Amino acid sequence: MELLKKRILQDGRCLEGGILKVDSFINHQMDPGLMKALAVEFVRRFAAERINKVMTIEASGIAPAIMVGFLLDLPVVFAKKKRPKTMADMLSTTVHSFTKDRDYDVCISREFLTPADRVLFIDDFLAYGNAALGASRLIHAAGATLCGMGFIIEKAFQDGGRRLRERGIRVESLAIIESLDDCRIRFRE
Repeated sequence: MELLKKRILQDGRCLEGGILKVDSFINHQMDPGLMKALAVEFVRRFAAERINKVMTIEASGIAPAIMVGFLLDLPVVFAKKKRPKTMADMLSTTVHSFTKDRDYDVCISREFLTPADRVLFIDDFLAYGNAALGASRLIHAAGATLCGMGFIIEKAFQDGGRRLRERGIRVESLAIIESLDDCRIRFRE
């Protein structure tokens, strides 16, 4: 998606260790116009699926997931990183955060993820795929169907995309970063 690539080159910042900061327009301060354009593209790419629910994991995936849900007129549910005292009947799994370098449990109420659901998972980044695999485990445990996963940015040099695709999961990434070597952003053609 050329609009996204242009914005990443213009406003993204590369840090040592394979980190791409897009916090000025995607995952801290957000550009609603860009978020809408990204959601329109996700809707276009997954138009043939019979999705009835959009899912993400808090927090950075919530904004794009909400926009996709709004455009599709579907409910959006997000897995929580902390179990609320009010959540009794839940599904839970452990995921490792690359960004924070720690494990955390994510949970979702069985009330909001059921065998009748055909789920589109949306998130901001795909790096090692740990959050996405955790979401996939929750969807499977609920008996729901995973129709696909959409990511704003995929880091191809970290193996999350490969791991998901090897499991037969449909992955659509709007911008694929081939390399951040020497802090230069290089996209996959």
